[in-house]
Amino acid sequence: MTLTETTRERAGTLFRQHGALVVLGVLVVAGTLAFDTFLTPANLTNIATASSFLAIIAIGMTFVIISGGIDLSVGSLFVLGGVLAAYGSQYGTLAALALPLAVCGLFGLVQGVIIARTGMAPFIVTLAGLLAARGLMLSLTGEGATTYLVEDETFAAIGQGSPAGIGYPVFVTVAVLAVAAVFLQRTGFGQNVYAIGGNEDAAALMGVPVSRTKIIVYLVSGLLAGLSGALNAARLSSGVTILGIGLELDVIAAVVIGGTLLTGGAGGLTGTIAGALLLGVIQNLINQAGGLTSAFQQVVSGAFLAAVVIVHRFLSRRAAP
Repeated sequence: MTLTETTRERAGTLFRQHGALVVLGVLVVAGTLAFDTFLTPANLTNIATASSFLAIIAIGMTFVIISGGIDLSVGSLFVLGGVLAAYGSQYGTLAALALPLAVCGLFGLVQGVIIARTGMAPFIVTLAGLLAARGLMLSLTGEGATTYLVEDETFAAIGQGSPAGIGYPVFVTVAVLAVAAVFLQRTGFGQNVYAIGGNEDAAALMGVPVSRTKIIVYLVSGLLAGLSGALNAARLSSGVTILGIGLELDVIAAVVIGGTLLTGGAGGLTGTIAGALLLGVIQNLINQAGGLTSAFQQVVSGAFLAAVVIVHRFLSRRAAP
């Protein structure tokens, strides 16, 4: 391999790993120059808080995608978790947190077992999970006619409190990120996740517990989707039933924009957080501009994701020997 080819390959890897951070920085500078209210503490706090719910789910999705899978159920588990948290709040803070984690974690566990033990495609299994979770939510709420209110003030404070002006969900996101980063980068489990995503057959031959690792990553994805839904219910003081539609696509977009390959085997959590913040900044800039509907953010996110995938593909070809 020549020096030029090596440089080109390194450049492609750096872009994949840190491109989201670069674009995020560019957008922050552009937003600061375009809008006087963009770089204010209040606005930055709003961006961080609004992005934290997506980021928590995206952390779990990062594990899944690095392992070579996909989880389409997270949007439905998010709204189901919110409904269960609001319902459980009548029995106290512990029930408001434990109920969504238990149910959503069970969904993730069952999906992981089916995928690992039967070899069925994750797309099909988690699509079924998406429909089942949303069906359960509709059943609990009378086809969405009943909205459970958060009755426990302590639980509501978790979503609405803001020590030092920063919402508690941001602190929860940082804590989840720190724990997840240790497991992904510093443990044998994390190495197994990368190995399975890189080449599952080779990983199995090396003695990697493929089935157990897959089950765990889907369990984690379900738990974090439920946690995010619970935090959002605390913030809104109710289990809103119309949320979560298409959220799984935003989550996948954040992970892929952050540099994790859909083919598995490569990626990281820093890029995922940058991708989630990037989508949050885009939404905020649209709101700052005015005259554009919030739905326009979906157009921008989709176009940006397509551009990232195209550039990734182009750099991969250029880097190939």
